[in-house]
Amino acid sequence: MGIQNLPENVVLVDLPQEPEIADELKSVTEIVRDRDGCNVVIDFSKVDIVTSSSLSKLLKLRKVLADCGHRLVFCSVAAPTRGIFKVTALDKIFELADDKSVALTSLQTVS
Repeated sequence: MGIQNLPENVVLVDLPQEPEIADELKSVTEIVRDRDGCNVVIDFSKVDIVTSSSLSKLLKLRKVLADCGHRLVFCSVAAPTRGIFKVTALDKIFELADDKSVALTSLQTVS
């Protein structure tokens, strides 16, 4: 599993390729619930494309986080996946950052 607990109540997820994404997102959602909320950064650097099932799980994770006042930030999203986010207007719902450093910094500057 590519899930790390970081200081400042942040969970960093190195997302695997499909079809393992679904299991990883399920684990992250459970961690968020167990911790009673935290911010989550998901690194897409190993992901070329996501399925509709994974998009559904990402939306569910976002809702769980938003319900407890926490944030979900994606980083290193490949062009094909960014294209999917844009076509489906999910780029307006999900927070995107260029890389891990930018994503982690954004969590520190905006609460």
